[in-house]
Amino acid sequence: MKKTYQLNIEGKNRDRLLDAAKHDIRKYVKRERTKPLPKGVDFVDFDCRVGASDATAADLHFAMLMGAIDALVKEGADQFYIEVTSKPGHRTAKPRDESAGAGADAGADEFADSE
Repeated sequence: MKKTYQLNIEGKNRDRLLDAAKHDIRKYVKRERTKPLPKGVDFVDFDCRVGASDATAADLHFAMLMGAIDALVKEGADQFYIEVTSKPGHRTAKPRDESAGAGADAGADEFADSE
């Protein structure tokens, strides 16, 4: 999905246009996530770019997408460009921290002793 959303259209409320744009983005993401996954893929991941225009768009993580749009609007931008592309995602194991694991078990033992 590559699109430039206009926020200043005569006869339309700026906030409603922003809400409609966010709804359109969420609808695209939901549609992509409901498609069947190819073999060997764990989840659907997204590459995102946001900016005032195509030339000034910067890469960012999907979780930061709506916040970046809000920041652009807060600065007073008349439009914003968004690019959201789905890609296959593969889960990786988190590295296990031995010191954190020992502390969690010790806390459980203390709770059991206090009963």
